[in-house]
Amino acid sequence: MGFALLFSGQGLQSPAMLPWLDDDAPAVQSLAAHPGTAPAFAMPGGWRASLADADFAGRNAFAQPLLTGLALAAWAQLAPHLPAPAAIAGYSVGELPAFAAAGVFDAGTALALAAQRAEAMDRCAAAQPPTGLLGVSGLTAVALDALCARFGLAVAIRSGAATAVLGGPRPALADAADAARAAGAHATPLNVALASHTRWMQPAAAGFAQRLADVPMLPPRGALFCGFAGARRVAVADLRHALAAQIDHTVRWSDCMDGIAERGVQRVLEIGAGSALARLWNERHPSIPARAADEFRSAAAVQAWLARADA
Repeated sequence: MGFALLFSGQGLQSPAMLPWLDDDAPAVQSLAAHPGTAPAFAMPGGWRASLADADFAGRNAFAQPLLTGLALAAWAQLAPHLPAPAAIAGYSVGELPAFAAAGVFDAGTALALAAQRAEAMDRCAAAQPPTGLLGVSGLTAVALDALCARFGLAVAIRSGAATAVLGGPRPALADAADAARAAGAHATPLNVALASHTRWMQPAAAGFAQRLADVPMLPPRGALFCGFAGARRVAVADLRHALAAQIDHTVRWSDCMDGIAERGVQRVLEIGAGSALARLWNERHPSIPARAADEFRSAAAVQAWLARADA
């Protein structure tokens, strides 16, 4: 019963995201002083103006900690007025705010880890030819695998029967996009400057795993689903492994959605940039309504919509 909480990943960040977020709230103001997020607040107009710069918005070093911080600030604004979520999951870098929301570590740790994760991934990407990500929909799983084999790519995220994110070298992604469109599918390059969740990120995953070994963690409050496993994880050792392994392994998001649905949730809220996760959920589990925080004009409206899950 109750509702599930999903935290968005990277790629759809924009100045219009989270329109109801109170920029004067302490949780937002603290981001202006944090080393990982301060650059986004230094520009006149603050973090929203910074995200209007596509180059800035796509840089891991800024985007990952900023999105982590904004997601947690939004949840801090909502949480006091809501019951605890029945299930929590995060998509890609969204696992960091998801872990914090579940009480595995605090918001400050999530921000620090986001900066370290981005640094490890950028360092890895700098040592190889340019890579990236491509969203593809409208092809079967068999056709997606064939597309990867043909162009030397890898499935970064499995999000549905005919929907996935592919990763690999940029020239190969461009060729794969043309081939997918020729086959009648939709193909959209993502504003992410490396091939997250693929073999190209193996050194980054290994480095991040070493960093996580020293981070104090607690078992999650409630049901926390991890993308690497595509399932709920409780033991701290499993959480550490999953958080690092998702950097260079396929994220099994469709399995996460199915596991959450099996818990009998009545509504699903996505917090972050855009509404991609809510759309994927509604396509896969249309009997359980999902909406994105970006769709609302006030925090009170978000709260009112979620309250109906307990009515």
